[in-house]
This record gives sequence, structure tokens and C-alpha cells, in this order.
Amino acid sequence: MKKVITIASIITIIFSASKVQAQDNDKQQDNKIYEKSYIGLYGGISNPNGNYGSTAYSNNKSGFAKRGVTFGLDGAVYVYKNLAVGYTLTFQDQGKLTYDDTYALAQGYTDSYSADATSVTATGRYHNWNILVGPQYSFVYHKFVLDLRASGGLIKIFSTPETSVQLTGIPDQTAIFYQRKASAFVLGYGGSAGLRWKFSDNWCLALKGAYISSPGPSVKNDNHTDVMGRYVTKLPISEFQTTLGLTVNF
Repeated sequence: MKKVITIASIITIIFSASKVQAQDNDKQQDNKIYEKSYIGLYGGISNPNGNYGSTAYSNNKSGFAKRGVTFGLDGAVYVYKNLAVGYTLTFQDQGKLTYDDTYALAQGYTDSYSADATSVTATGRYHNWNILVGPQYSFVYHKFVLDLRASGGLIKIFSTPETSVQLTGIPDQTAIFYQRKASAFVLGYGGSAGLRWKFSDNWCLALKGAYISSPGPSVKNDNHTDVMGRYVTKLPISEFQTTLGLTVNF
């Protein structure tokens, strides 16, 4: 609910600001210089939030994602005064399961099945691309521009970690069972706030914070003959990204 309220608040601010701007007197509007469309290269840190970064064995939605890098393109095309359509294309690497993660999973499965011992092996990393667009409004003060944006679109999941589990001492589950890696297009949404500093006529240094969320991909499980304990069928995505970039007007 808080996520929905946050995105709705950003949309309200954007359109309220646009409405107020439209009500200024004609003479002031004619003399005002509006923002130009821009595109930029950004890079920074992507932090997993909530279930995505959780390492709790008992939480079937915990993703064990890690803080990682993000980089890509971000920009906006102004369609009416300081109201624009913003767009983002970014790549994220949210890491892999560590030894401590696999050890915690092994202990959890051992307890759930009352097994003699459990071996858990993890391969692969979290890799995805965000492709998002949405309305943006820009507030200008001297050489500074504050950009507020709400966005939605697609997240392309290229890979998620895959785990294999081998139990010892359980006759009903002698086979190794797997939580397979996922690859899919899923819907995503978010909001962002960015501050640009104009150090020349057409170039800006930009700092941006963005929140992205998605129901995430479905997950396939193989070789379960006796399902007990942790069983993952969905991996929700939630990220907060802090990036620094360089933009150029066009």
C-alpha cells in the first residue's frame, strides 16, 4: 500500500505542478525559458529492498539479492513547457548467493525434513534490464533542475540464481531437487527524483534516486517428490538505486 501511495503522490505532484504552471499569466509564460529535452549516461548502486534482499529461509519470497551496480541511459522529451515524457534503460547486477546463504539454506532444509545432512549448491547471478517510461515534471531554479517522475514498463530478467539441494537420510526424497533459474519479461513500476546542475549551456551533472518494483518472475522447481519447508514459486523485485550521470540537451 505504501508503494502505491508513493507512486500516486509523485503523479499528483507532477500534474498539479503542470496545472499551476499553465495558470500563470500569458506575458510571464511568453518570457519564460523552458527546459530542453535531454539524454544522459548514468551509473551507480542498486540496493535490493524487502523480500528481494531478504535472506530468511522461512520466507518463500526471499531472494537473497545483494547490493550491486547499475548503469544505463536516462532522459526526457519535453512535450509541453516543463512537462515531459521520461525514459530509463538500465542494467542491474544484484549479485549471487554466498557461502553463508547456502549454509543457512542447508540448515533450514535439514530442520524441515529432519534430514541427517543437507548440501546446497548455488550458481548464477541476478541480471536484469529495466525499460521504463512515464510523465515527468521539472522545477527550475537558476542552474538547478529538479525532476520528478512516475514510471512503468517492463523488466527483462536474464537470470536468477539456481540452487540444487541434496538431502541425506530421507528415503522419500533421495533425488537432488532444484530451484531453477528464471528468465522472463515482467511488468515493473516506480518513481524517481533527480537533481541536475547546468555547468554549461547544454551539459548537466545529475544525481538521481529511483525506486523500482515488480511482482517478479515465476520460478520452476524440479525433482521434488516430498515437498517440505522452503518452496519458491515467485521472486518479487524491489530496488532503490542511487546514480550519478552526465546529460546533454538536444
